[in-house]
Amino acid sequence: MADNNALSKAKNEENDEYYTRYEDIQAEINAYLEYNSKVFFGKTILCPCDDPEWSNFTKFFAQHFEEFGIKKLISTSYSMSSKISRYGYGYQMSLFDYSTGELYDDSKEQKRGKIFTLTRDSNASGKIDIDDLEWDYLEGDGDFRSDEIRKLRDEADIILTNPPFSMFRTFMQWIVEADKEFIILGNPNLMSKRDIFPLIKDNKIWVGCKSMSTDSYFIIPDHYKERLLQENKEGSGYKTINGEIFGRTQAIWYTNIEHGRRHHPLTLMSLDDNKRFSKHKKSSKWEYAYKKFDNYDALEIPYVDAIPSDYDGVMAVPISFLDKYCPEQFEIIWRTGDIDWAYNNCDFFTPPSEEKQSQYKKANRTWRVQNAYQVNGNEPKTFYDRIFIRYTDSWKMLHPEVICKGE
Repeated sequence: MADNNALSKAKNEENDEYYTRYEDIQAEINAYLEYNSKVFFGKTILCPCDDPEWSNFTKFFAQHFEEFGIKKLISTSYSMSSKISRYGYGYQMSLFDYSTGELYDDSKEQKRGKIFTLTRDSNASGKIDIDDLEWDYLEGDGDFRSDEIRKLRDEADIILTNPPFSMFRTFMQWIVEADKEFIILGNPNLMSKRDIFPLIKDNKIWVGCKSMSTDSYFIIPDHYKERLLQENKEGSGYKTINGEIFGRTQAIWYTNIEHGRRHHPLTLMSLDDNKRFSKHKKSSKWEYAYKKFDNYDALEIPYVDAIPSDYDGVMAVPISFLDKYCPEQFEIIWRTGDIDWAYNNCDFFTPPSEEKQSQYKKANRTWRVQNAYQVNGNEPKTFYDRIFIRYTDSWKMLHPEVICKGE
């Protein structure tokens, strides 16, 4: 059997060659502009891991350079040898890779990345746009971890890009360590990871405007279209839109820049009304709803829209809660699955006896004491990827109906 880690790595590296659609960038960026029309005014924007021929990030901000009041736009791309090493023989070269002209140097083309900058009306057309991009070779191959790209990062005010999915966690730390504003794409499954989740809990980063329930489609090179058609069904790995094949994969925006949706509280029903009227009552998950776990003093909430408006206690919600999270309404406590936190920091965690633990492991080999579970008969039912939340004190002061203690 193939190694799962190897398969996952291969999948991530394939997704590294997914390019964001112009309309998706526009839809996301508009949310930040609606909240603060001056969000990019006077700012230096860096788009690392970019290629202006394929990537729409550079195109979008170049076209809106004057409208947004941008001070400077910088994009960097990997060297050709780095691209071929990453994507193999099938890497589809862009016009910039074939570029000729006075700056073109065949001796540099293979091993050195490129830097593109936009600051002025270089062609004297009367406006600043993508035709005014000026480029040169980098000293290195364009790797964002190099000292050369770090200096560009330190110069920038805002970082915007679709980084290599296989290196997303490294890329996120690269941004966070420099304390920069950012809007970047990444896999939603990474939100619960040990190095990402604390940043979300502490409101240092959050989910962008796009809903997690909305499908994500990406521009892909021709060689990968052929593979998708051979190996996947329509609607799974790809989708045809207006005759064009787009790659389909899970993706959300991660950011630390304010947008209006983040401060919209959820409109919810009371606990009693949920039990009587919820649209989820016929779901197989409903039999576990609003029951406490055996190891955590917290209610299981199987759907975000089933959070009771009047429960004054700890609740465990799916990870999809995070793109609906309003910090004025809820406090994020932590997540399930962290054994160190459960034993050392959680005041509502009660582990079963060693005898019970042995019994549960025999009944269910995947059972772990740190994961939330309910015992049904003698067999534990485990609930994965749950986030513990409760209403904030300030919300309860304004909403005195939050008094219900549940069963």
